[in-house]
Amino acid sequence: MSNTTPVKQEVQKEAFNWLSLIEKYRVLLIFIILCGIAGALSDVFFTMSNVMNVLRQVSIIAIIASGMTLVILIAGIDLSVGAVMAFSGAILAGALTAGWPLALALLAALGVGLLFGLFNGFITARFGVPSFIATLAIMVIARGMTLVYTKGYPLVVSNEAYRYIGSGRFFGVPIPIIIMFVVFGFMYWMLKYTSFGRYIFAIGGNEETAILAGINVRAIKIAVFGISGLLSALSAIIYTSRLMSAQPTAGTGIELDAIAAVIIGGTSLAGGKGGVTGTLIGALIMGVLDNVLNLMNVSPFYQSIAKGLVILIAVLVDSKFSKIKK
Repeated sequence: MSNTTPVKQEVQKEAFNWLSLIEKYRVLLIFIILCGIAGALSDVFFTMSNVMNVLRQVSIIAIIASGMTLVILIAGIDLSVGAVMAFSGAILAGALTAGWPLALALLAALGVGLLFGLFNGFITARFGVPSFIATLAIMVIARGMTLVYTKGYPLVVSNEAYRYIGSGRFFGVPIPIIIMFVVFGFMYWMLKYTSFGRYIFAIGGNEETAILAGINVRAIKIAVFGISGLLSALSAIIYTSRLMSAQPTAGTGIELDAIAAVIIGGTSLAGGKGGVTGTLIGALIMGVLDNVLNLMNVSPFYQSIAKGLVILIAVLVDSKFSKIKK
């Protein structure tokens, strides 16, 4: 009896270590397995042109999802990102067609996104309105403003310098991919090495404790929503540049893709747990899934079902591992 108990404990400890390891790297593991399956199903999947295509397609959602990660880390949600993206793109296209200098038009678009984000944060933090309700209202308002501004028609842009942002390359790498990695690098640094990042985790972990610790919760919340709006506008700049036109329906449903990327990446909807590294991999998983289904000529209707199932599985896996850890 005395000899078997330590052995049993050692086996249990080893099993727990394996579970901890799998839990820690499960998103990366899913991504690697998915890439392996995609490579087996399609000969062109691992070609450089296809890899660049996947990264470029993912860049817009990933940038928005990085801002969404901060919002979810403070136990909030931002449903307005797609509508803010559409309105920011319309303002940008309108400014360029009116003859504004490119730099000023870009600043105007970013400013619009930032203002919408800050307003979301103000409504949520100052009046205690649930972020789901506040951002839903802003989503509807921003959509309406886009339709009023564009009169329901695309605004075509002819500025050739602007085209470089969405279609240009730097040392062979598309500019949207470079922007995406710069954004994620900055967000990773901010969350890991700054007081602002630690405050975000503290608020998401326990808001009351964060207040007692002297953290200015309102200011942090407003700033987080402001960053989300700003990154929505940045995605609008890339999207509008790629199409060389602002579409009044741009970004429709992109908020759900961004939320899905964050959840698949392992960030908890309850807040206080997660990070942008997982979000980037989550966005890549969705991009790879889209890509391989396109390469196999699968109907877009079935693609939606497949993406929904992946999100559902990710949530179930997250729930399962959370119970095991408890």
